[in-house]
Amino acid sequence: MMISKRHVPRRTFLKSVAGTAIGLPLLDAMVPAATAQTRTAAAAPFRFGAVYFPNGALPNLWTPSAAGPLELPPLLGAFNPVKDRVNVVSGLAAAPLSEHHSATSLWLHGGAIRKTEGPDVSSGKTLDQFVAEAVGQETPMPSLEIGVEDMSGSFGMCAFGYSCIYMNSLAWRTPTTPLPMELNPRTVFERLFGDTGTPAERAARRASKRSILDSVREAAGRLRSQLGPQDARTMTEYLDNIREVERRIQLAERQFKASDADILPAAPSGVPSSYEEHVTLLYDLVVLAFRSDTTRVFTFMKGVEASPISFPQIGVPESHHIVSHHQGSQESIAKYAKVNSYQAGLFAAFLQKLRDTPEGDGSLLDHSLMMYGSAMSNGNVHDRSQLPIVVAGGAGGRVKGGRHIVTPNPTPLSNLLVSMADKAGLEIDRLGNSTGRVDL
Repeated sequence: MMISKRHVPRRTFLKSVAGTAIGLPLLDAMVPAATAQTRTAAAAPFRFGAVYFPNGALPNLWTPSAAGPLELPPLLGAFNPVKDRVNVVSGLAAAPLSEHHSATSLWLHGGAIRKTEGPDVSSGKTLDQFVAEAVGQETPMPSLEIGVEDMSGSFGMCAFGYSCIYMNSLAWRTPTTPLPMELNPRTVFERLFGDTGTPAERAARRASKRSILDSVREAAGRLRSQLGPQDARTMTEYLDNIREVERRIQLAERQFKASDADILPAAPSGVPSSYEEHVTLLYDLVVLAFRSDTTRVFTFMKGVEASPISFPQIGVPESHHIVSHHQGSQESIAKYAKVNSYQAGLFAAFLQKLRDTPEGDGSLLDHSLMMYGSAMSNGNVHDRSQLPIVVAGGAGGRVKGGRHIVTPNPTPLSNLLVSMADKAGLEIDRLGNSTGRVDL
């Protein structure tokens, strides 16, 4: 691998003899020496993400009390460390017929879906895929779709004559092509960083606890010797992070194999039995994917609609879906709010990792734009107005944070999607049922 001390190409990979290839983070040496400013916003790519949680959230607990400078309600207190990088947008409404059976498929395009129990599904091309076409073609993976549970084992209709396919993905490449989610952190890791050899060789490497990084050790050493001190530290810390995520995946695999099969009978190897570890591992893989520029677009479904997942670790032994149908019970409402707060905290921790990862003249969070939320508000009545929506990230200086943006109720959620497309540099005048734009 011939690398000049003056300039390292952005798409440099650490390669092993066996073919493993690991992308690198943005280094100072990747900006040409003749560039007037070594660290420029132009050197950092735009990134997009959409993170969905099911079953809604009560508007009176989620929504800040006043428009303008952001004052977070207790339910959103986890966002305080990154308050200057987030905006709460209220007054938005989901597309018509956005119920449990269709909410996720409609969330990122706001159109309509075909009522069918068969494979002849039709939804709409989603915002993430428009962005992937624009910014994802220079990366090994145009987009990454992940989740923690799915409906792939279900057949026929899920509700009211609609296919289960509609419940199973946020991302649609075309109106008839939903993109499947990957649940297994091990599989995501191997898609990002490669896994060479026969199945027996891969199993032997895992059993011996050897890291995939071992195969590129020599290439990493050669490159590190040609970098300046800061770039060498950046690369070392990045590779250490990869190794740590891989270690946690290996631990999850060993824990799963040693656990009672009744606890998680359908889970593939590599899926942690702990919901929090599962979600955190997937978030950490997104950070690595962004940092290595392996992908610039992701969607993450943190549960299917009507999700049966329970959260005994925070005092909610009932399923999320059950407590969302609280019927006015203060005990159930409190548990519903606990789940919403817990989910927000996991996303806020992810944002902090992006904020704390330097890149160019800022951080990964500064160069990203993400939407977090749900396609329902009050799950008790499947309310599609006053959606819980957070927009995070600076979009390369194009979005200012720390605001509560109030739109006239009801404003189509797709108006926000069109505005986010603007920030991505796309020319989309209308998406789904949009009627205009939201001032971001």
